[in-house]
Amino acid sequence: MTGVPDAGAGRLGAVRLALSLFSVVPVRADVVDRRTAGRALTLAPVVGLVLGAVVGGVVLGLLALGAPDLLAGVVGVAAGALLTRGLHLDGLADLADGLGSYGDAARMLAVMKDPSTGAFGVVTLVVVLGAQAAALPVVAGQGAVGVIGVAVAWAAGRASFTWCARRRVPAASEGGLGALVAGTQHPAVPAGWLGVLALAATLAVPGRWWQGPAALAVAAVVVVLLARHAVRRLGGVNGDVFGAVCEVAVTVALAGLALGGA
Repeated sequence: MTGVPDAGAGRLGAVRLALSLFSVVPVRADVVDRRTAGRALTLAPVVGLVLGAVVGGVVLGLLALGAPDLLAGVVGVAAGALLTRGLHLDGLADLADGLGSYGDAARMLAVMKDPSTGAFGVVTLVVVLGAQAAALPVVAGQGAVGVIGVAVAWAAGRASFTWCARRRVPAASEGGLGALVAGTQHPAVPAGWLGVLALAATLAVPGRWWQGPAALAVAAVVVVLLARHAVRRLGGVNGDVFGAVCEVAVTVALAGLALGGA
């Protein structure tokens, strides 16, 4: 019987850590160890669903008020950045600069730790955020099912964490998020999340049940390829890899959901 409260406390700690790491919700994580962090990573797509629903709702609300598509999309992107403190976007810029340095792993890590953002990072942010701003009004503009689509895309981005942190994938350095969670995820976890989200995505595009799952499938392929390339260059994963893969997955999923839209 003594193990039940401990298990419950462990799950609650994982929820608190997931909210603390992946959102601006003012929750304090009482326990930050490898086991709790691994559980928090498994729960990250749930946080993504909630954040994506908020973003989709904001965009849909602005469109209902008559806002131009571009304005609604830009505000939606800004809302997404605010809800996550821009954490994943920072990782995207850092990884772009690191990969663009064409150096060895040590050189890449040094570039990625530099607080300034280079040309590769700026261009990557402009392209990714521009694509998200263009796709958001098309997806969310479908109404309630469109909000589901945005939520699924955001969750898919966070599900990519579980792929990057699957077993036998090492950390790129001794400290940071990568060292804390690398190798904590069973391979069934990302596969399970992909299946669940693909099922939910059948509702995301009216009249085309297959488009949502197809968009997620393409996003999954891109995640696999980008993560493999980053691990090969860096020798493992770190927090910047997680953030970059997340934002790329969200962008590809949104673009796939927006194809053929009004």
